[in-house]
Amino acid sequence: MRKYFLLSVFCVFSFIKLNAQDKAPAYPLITHDTYFSIWSVSNELNQSVTKHWTGKNQSLSGVLKVDGKFYRFLGAESKEYKTILPAADEVNYQAKYSFLKQADKWNEIAFDDSSWQKGTAPFGDDKSAKTKWTTNDLYYRRKFSIAKLTAGKKYLKLNHDDDVDVSLNGKKLYQKEGWVHEFIYIPIEEGALKTGENLLTIHVKNNAGGRYLDAGIVEEIPQKSTIALAKQTNVKVEATATKYNFDCGGVNLEVTFTSPLLLNDIALTARPISYISYAVKSSSTKTHKVDLYFSASTNIAVNTPDQAVMAKKNTVKNLSILQAGTVEQPVLQKKADDLRIDWGYMYVAVPEKFKATQYINKQAESLNSFLSGKYPASKEVSRAKELNLSSIIPFGTITQNKVEKYLMIGYNDLKSVEYFGEQLLPIWRKPGGHFEDQLVIADQDYKTIMAKCNDFNLQLYADAEKAGGKEYAKLCELAYRQSIAAHKIVYAPNGDILFLSKENFSGGFINTVDVTYPSAPEYLLYNPELLTGMLNGIFYYSESGKWKKPYPAHDLGTYPFANGQTYGEDMPVEEAGNMVILTAAIAKAQGNAKYAQKHWATLSVWADYLSKEGFDPANQLCTDDFAGHLARNANLSVKAIVALGAYAQMAQQLGKPQEAEKYRTIALDMAKKWQQMADDGDHYALTFNDKNTWSQKYNLIWDKLLGLKLFPEAVYKKEIDYYLTKQHTFGLPLDSRKTYTKSDWIIWTATLADNQADFKSFIKPVYKFATETESRVPLNDWHETTTGLKVGFQARSVVGGYFIKLLADKWGVKN
Repeated sequence: MRKYFLLSVFCVFSFIKLNAQDKAPAYPLITHDTYFSIWSVSNELNQSVTKHWTGKNQSLSGVLKVDGKFYRFLGAESKEYKTILPAADEVNYQAKYSFLKQADKWNEIAFDDSSWQKGTAPFGDDKSAKTKWTTNDLYYRRKFSIAKLTAGKKYLKLNHDDDVDVSLNGKKLYQKEGWVHEFIYIPIEEGALKTGENLLTIHVKNNAGGRYLDAGIVEEIPQKSTIALAKQTNVKVEATATKYNFDCGGVNLEVTFTSPLLLNDIALTARPISYISYAVKSSSTKTHKVDLYFSASTNIAVNTPDQAVMAKKNTVKNLSILQAGTVEQPVLQKKADDLRIDWGYMYVAVPEKFKATQYINKQAESLNSFLSGKYPASKEVSRAKELNLSSIIPFGTITQNKVEKYLMIGYNDLKSVEYFGEQLLPIWRKPGGHFEDQLVIADQDYKTIMAKCNDFNLQLYADAEKAGGKEYAKLCELAYRQSIAAHKIVYAPNGDILFLSKENFSGGFINTVDVTYPSAPEYLLYNPELLTGMLNGIFYYSESGKWKKPYPAHDLGTYPFANGQTYGEDMPVEEAGNMVILTAAIAKAQGNAKYAQKHWATLSVWADYLSKEGFDPANQLCTDDFAGHLARNANLSVKAIVALGAYAQMAQQLGKPQEAEKYRTIALDMAKKWQQMADDGDHYALTFNDKNTWSQKYNLIWDKLLGLKLFPEAVYKKEIDYYLTKQHTFGLPLDSRKTYTKSDWIIWTATLADNQADFKSFIKPVYKFATETESRVPLNDWHETTTGLKVGFQARSVVGGYFIKLLADKWGVKN
């Protein structure tokens, strides 16, 4: 009987251990800024290709050789194809086309297309197009012959924008609404292709801006892999590191990705160099011969894989270094949301003491060189596409004693952003300085930095667990690096620090005020100077006279160009309220109002505007602009009221008692009136004029955090009690109009609760969303509360708002 009991205990323990691995929608690996940001999108590191936050492949690969056997631990095995019908990325081919609406049988081989034009692919309306297409419809016919069909799996290789309808030899092959931004591979049914003449026909319909079409057909090359999959035994996401454990044929392998984003050290945070550490030991008394292979695709340094790159090998001060970048080097020439960097240079550096072998070759050949032990000798490869930078690190004979080695991966963007016409350098770049010098310093400081990161990781988790429980602590760990990596740190020409966000997957705007607002708690908590860096550009825009309106701009442009607002509409009350509240929060965090004093004239203009227009807002957008325009928005009114109270608080700090009394009186009168107008029985309404509605009043949190006492605590209590009746499986909806939500606002709302039990009741569904969603992208903040699926946005800085409960605790504001 005792045997069965022990077996049961062992099984339970194994189950707990197996399920103790951290879960995330995507796992941060390399996280520095919006361009240098690489993630794993599967629960096991070797089950998917690593990706940029936009979803495009930026492959990192890792294989451990143990006693002559190979175990893949990082990245999925990529498919290889041979071309049957080339697309334009390989050959300048031509196809027949028409912009006129066609009859039903236009996609059949017998159709007479003699009146159609002939054009060179790709077809589209941007600079990459060889044949211009500017109408609503494009009809495409391409005849081709196949001398002999082989048995391999065939795929349509397709890149389209927008809606597409594809036929092969008159039979429907594929149909999709929407667009893609890279080639996708669609399986072709066996028998659809035939020996002899074939016809590929495509109809593309433009309906959302942007036009593009290119297509080909490929055949998958069967893989005869001698590589086994390493067994992942654990993954743990910490604030600055993601740690994996693997079993590789009797060897335990630990792999740690560390981006040392320690916000109290701005220079370190701004240095775009991450560490990948490897520790191996035998899992028994047996010894093993071990070598490690790591490769990084040059797709990390391109916007699209068809861009030619140059790569070279070098040695600098005890470092063996591989470097790559595009041949073209279009520095600061593109702006968009779904965009990757294609200027500057990526680096992979290994300390020479580890005796690594480094080489450069085509992606398809890189791993084969490791498997065969035959490495290319060339030090430079030019005008090639999709190269791999590969490093072989020998570990020698391994015993039960752990052996640790590491490499560094970095990115030199040369120039980071354009700020009102001036291109700004990365802050590490001093006169005469080189990026290789930064790699040398990073290597020298490795042990110190890793120790600091470990201490910080432990402290963050402990503080967050104390503030809100284990699930809250895990959410903070998931959010920490993501929020920082959606920014760039630079210095303005006048010396002001700039901490510029990119509004990832929601327009691509730079330094958006209503993205700064929800992001702020993380920076108020760990370094308020960085929050001043989020406000400085907006203050300058107004104070320079470039922005002349009596409220702040929405943004400074489209990333990476901060030359002036590009969003098509203002958010007057929203942005004025945000800027005033955040300036007051900086004053509280720094213990003085010097920053407010510097910008007092501008803050006074905004406060005056809010006193006149803020209480009962006109029909306008707020930060939740995806929900549409709203007049008489009760939550937006709260923001204006709290901002006026915050302005009065700063006036008092600055020795301006009359101004303080004036604006506090205005704010108190508004708060009293608000309670009457928004009252809807057991809660407060979405708008003043529409009862039987509700919304999260997350803006109330600053009344509580700043200690303004404009609203009675009974207002918070009434709202919290009501919200608890409205939750769904994956969270509290934003308001009564839809079932979707914003997870950052939920945590702000939860922090209004007067007890930990209620706070945790709101956190639990958000944690469930973060760990169970099927949307495998970096933490998205706009999701559906009934299904847990992403609605929009991903990888945004606003998850810095998750830290608001930690901030409340630091400021002594308890439940």
